[in-house]
Amino acid sequence: MGVVKDLTERNAQFAKTHFSPGLRMRPTLATIVICCVDTRVDPTVVLGAEQGEIMAIRNVGGRITPHTLDELIMLRQVSQSAGNDFSEWELIIMQHTQCGITRIQDHPELLASYFEIGEKDLPGTWVADPQAAVVRDAAVLRGETRLDGARVSGLVYDVATGLVETIVHP
Repeated sequence: MGVVKDLTERNAQFAKTHFSPGLRMRPTLATIVICCVDTRVDPTVVLGAEQGEIMAIRNVGGRITPHTLDELIMLRQVSQSAGNDFSEWELIIMQHTQCGITRIQDHPELLASYFEIGEKDLPGTWVADPQAAVVRDAAVLRGETRLDGARVSGLVYDVATGLVETIVHP
């Protein structure tokens, strides 16, 4: 129970010192960042966001997959049911250098399943090139008509410098 005990103690401290009961479900910056699960790439920390300012969807590689699209479409529906216009939202893809997804490049069966495509189509996902992958994924988001014109942009975070580079402008 070491880790759980430590984390619940930290939570108790958070509840005493940083908890904001008035936060709303909609982030104040109307922004969803899609990024990698890598611990070096926490979007709130990397982008300097405060609690309640952004939402994050994290997955392997920070990629736009059919599952990610489903999540975004569900969030759009939640937003609209609360009376918010989803076209006011920013969708930011944030991938990064030295991503672990590159370590499974030689496992096309895993990647094809992840992207829900045939193995012959894997080169077009640009697994080893975060800049090209961001361009590809931004095009996928921009082409998704069910997202009602939300603004899409793409960043690449450099784990060696701590800086982000805008690859796709909104």
